[in-house]
Amino acid sequence: MSRISRFGGLLAAGVLGTGMLTTGTASAQQHTTTAPCRISVGSVTAGGDHRIQTFAATAPVTKVGDKIVAKDLFADGQVAMSAEIRYGPGEGSELHTGPVVIGSVLYDTSYRTPVGGGTVSEKLFTRVGPGWQNYRTLDRSAYKTRATEWSLRLDGTMERRTVKSDNGRVYRHYDGWQSNFRGVKGMALISQTATYDTFLMTHTTGRLYTARFPVAGGHIMASTVKPIRLSTWQVFETLVAAPCGNGTVVLAIDKDTGSGYLYSIGHANGTATVIKGLGKAPGTFNDPVYFRWANYSDPLLFGE
Repeated sequence: MSRISRFGGLLAAGVLGTGMLTTGTASAQQHTTTAPCRISVGSVTAGGDHRIQTFAATAPVTKVGDKIVAKDLFADGQVAMSAEIRYGPGEGSELHTGPVVIGSVLYDTSYRTPVGGGTVSEKLFTRVGPGWQNYRTLDRSAYKTRATEWSLRLDGTMERRTVKSDNGRVYRHYDGWQSNFRGVKGMALISQTATYDTFLMTHTTGRLYTARFPVAGGHIMASTVKPIRLSTWQVFETLVAAPCGNGTVVLAIDKDTGSGYLYSIGHANGTATVIKGLGKAPGTFNDPVYFRWANYSDPLLFGE
C-alpha cells in the first residue's frame, strides 16, 4: 500500500485489506455490569501536575472524583503527549507507570505515591529518544504478556512498536507502519486481543471510525477501517476510553470550548453500532494533555 495514499480516500472505500487480521470473536473475557460504568480521565495540568477525574456513565453525567495525584511532577508546560498511565498498590504505596513525551523526547516514567496520591517518591524518567515533535498521538496496549506502542505522525502515518523488557530495561522494536490516516483528529484504544488492537477515531470530515491494526506481521500493516457515524464528530480533538461490559465508555473533548461529552458505545459493528449520548461532563477540560488512568487489575478493553 502506497505511503502517499490518503486516509479519507481509503475510508470512502469502507474496509481496507484484512489478509493479516484474525476474524471472529475476540479472546478477551466478556464482562457484565450492574452499577454504572466509570471512566478515570487523567491529565497533565499546565503546572505539571498529574490529575485524575472520574465520571460515572449516568445521564446526566456524574463526576465522582477529581484530585491531584502528584503535584509538580513535570516542569510547567513541558508535557506534549502521554499514553495510558497504569497504577496499582504495592509495598505500602502506589506505583504509576507509562510513556510520556516531554518537549520532543519520549521517556518511560514511573513514580510512587501514598495510596490515593500525595508526595512523590522513587521518581524515575528514563530517556528513550527525541524526534517526537513529528507526532500527534501516543498510545500503549498491554495485553497479557505483550505490549504494543502506537503513534500517529503529523503526516498521517500510523506506526507500531513492540515493547519488551529485559533485566529492568525497556526495549522498543519498530516493526510496522501504514500511511492512510491523514485527517485524524482524536483517537483512543477501545479493544485488545492477542492478534490486533482497535482504535476509535474522529476525522476532520466529521466521521467517526474504528481502525483495527494487527499487532505483528509484515512491516507494512494492513488495517480494517469501518465508519461508525458519518457526521458531527469533527469537533472532538481528544478521546479517552474505558471498558464498559462488552462496549466502551468514551469521553470526547472539544478543546476549543473546554467541553467534554460522555458516550456509552456498544460493541462496535460499523454503522449499526449503538451510541448513547449521556450528556456534557461536569467541569471544564482545558488541561494541555489527557490520557486514561488504568488500574493494573482493570479488565481488558473489549469494544470491538
